[in-house]
Amino acid sequence: MKQEGRASKDTLRQIFRDHWQVFKQRYPSYDTPQYDEAVQKMLGCGNAENGYATYRCMHCGEKVVVAFSCKSSFCLSCAKSYVDRWVEYISGHLFPGVKYRHVVLTMPEELRIYFYRNKRLLSELASTGHRMMQDALTRYFGEEVEIGSIVVPQTAGRSGEWNPHLHIIMTSGGLTKGKDRKWLELRYIPFEMLHKKWQYYLFGMIKKHAGTKDAAGHIDRLWRQYPNGLVAYLEKGEVPEGGRGLARYLVKYVVSPPIAVSRLIDYDGGEVQYWWKDHRSHKREEARIDVMRFIGRMVQHILPKGFQRIRYYGLHGTCKARKVKEILTQLLVGYRQAVEGAYTVIADRKYRTRIKETFGIDPLRCKKCGLEMALEEIYHPKYGVIYDGWKELTRDEPETGRRDAVRRPFEEVSLQMQFVRA
Repeated sequence: MKQEGRASKDTLRQIFRDHWQVFKQRYPSYDTPQYDEAVQKMLGCGNAENGYATYRCMHCGEKVVVAFSCKSSFCLSCAKSYVDRWVEYISGHLFPGVKYRHVVLTMPEELRIYFYRNKRLLSELASTGHRMMQDALTRYFGEEVEIGSIVVPQTAGRSGEWNPHLHIIMTSGGLTKGKDRKWLELRYIPFEMLHKKWQYYLFGMIKKHAGTKDAAGHIDRLWRQYPNGLVAYLEKGEVPEGGRGLARYLVKYVVSPPIAVSRLIDYDGGEVQYWWKDHRSHKREEARIDVMRFIGRMVQHILPKGFQRIRYYGLHGTCKARKVKEILTQLLVGYRQAVEGAYTVIADRKYRTRIKETFGIDPLRCKKCGLEMALEEIYHPKYGVIYDGWKELTRDEPETGRRDAVRRPFEEVSLQMQFVRA
């Protein structure tokens, strides 16, 4: 048996290499492109046959092949770069000077089955969560306001079970309607009101979109079972402190795999052991389950292709966000909260920067002579060679001397390669 902490990123791949085909035969509903493509991308991650870029040192001829990663949230090897890309993207959508709150909206276990049967219903869940919070703040302020929300539907519980719920990063306040718009800051909201509003909106949405007599009867019973409403948790204060790292705080709910590699304890070919921290007891819990059940817990969270994992509503809507940002900047100047420092924008980081930060090395610096390497070729399995550095640098141009200047390094490399082969 492996020792705890010895599991690697390849452990998940090995589990699927050993059992994925058998799993599909046993559970045919998972033998579809939705699931198989995600699994195959994960299994082929980092293989040059799935695409690559080559770099060449113009001085000594040293060549480096960088295989493409699959960039999938299902792949543990790509988890960090996937997180970084979403952090950069979301960070650019936040409003300077605005405080944000974190809201968690859950549902009774009895209702989870409707979202398992129809995962696209998660889209309706996300928009319902935003509408509910906007209604709640309008009631709180006593006048109609528009809020901004970034909503993330999450399907996994701590132990990897199917547990759909919402994480919402919302503006801690809203803009009033009309000509003389003003910003109203959220101080406190009665949780009793929030619980009952969420119950009303959620039950209504399921009753409408599930569209069956069984669903209607189920909802009617749950009204009596939960007289005080459903759990709707609103964190107190700013999230996180000062707004720094807010995008990363949100993204971890999007890209975190159902069961991370750091929580895998053992795989012996037939069973998988892993751990999680229970959100109620805050204690470590462990499970050792059959490998087929483990695979089921992982793949059930693969969402339909093209499903939008992060959604923007209200003030954060794509069509109005830029205009809203200008309005808020004017309104918040001179306000008690400074525009500067409300949150930190994370700059875009490319492959080279990520490797430097993670491993402390420059991947495009020649290991032999220390000089910077040049991009030589990009290959894609579907489209073939989509970039050829030699052709780019030797194409016909006006005789300015530039062509000879760029040809020379490649000619020298070619001669050196012939010498090495000889």
